Amino acid sequence: MRKLIVTAFVSVDGVMEAPGGEPGYRNTGWTFKDIEFVPEAYELKTREQDEAGALLIGRVSYEAFAPVWPTMTEEFAGYNAMPRYVVSTTLKEQDERWPATILRSVEEVAALKETEGGPISVHGSATLGKSLADAGLVDQYNLLVFPKLLGAGRRLFSDADKDAAKLSLVEHEVYRNGIQKQVFAVVR
Repeated sequence: MRKLIVTAFVSVDGVMEAPGGEPGYRNTGWTFKDIEFVPEAYELKTREQDEAGALLIGRVSYEAFAPVWPTMTEEFAGYNAMPRYVVSTTLKEQDERWPATILRSVEEVAALKETEGGPISVHGSATLGKSLADAGLVDQYNLLVFPKLLGAGRRLFSDADKDAAKLSLVEHEVYRNGIQKQVFAVVR
């Protein structure tokens, strides 16, 4: 079974919306504002791309990434070369600039996890990440926690009324700019 890893830039209060400058959110680009760039804080992102066997994203993230990521040939060479999947009930067809297989349900994601290959990396995709967690499909969270409180915004974790989920901290580090790397395995 393949490991499903949700990876995110997140504020201390759990917001993950528009970290890179996506339009429509009042705090857009919050990962770049008032935060010193420390290259070693992003080592996890490089490692994720090297280790992933597939990329899984939701429709909103796919529509934001498809026009941009294919042009970032150096930064996202691995993601641009690997199989990509987008989970959507409304997307009619894939974007030819960045082809992806369309999955229609979390059940189809569960079936994808049963296939051979490396880890499945979930980027962005707040709604998808919550649905996958609620379905018990997430195996690991790779988080870069930024020293900010953003208040409103899409959150990483679901607010569904469900049983507690135990996590095991398997890797962590704090960088001089206040960013914390937190890697949690979901304990089953």
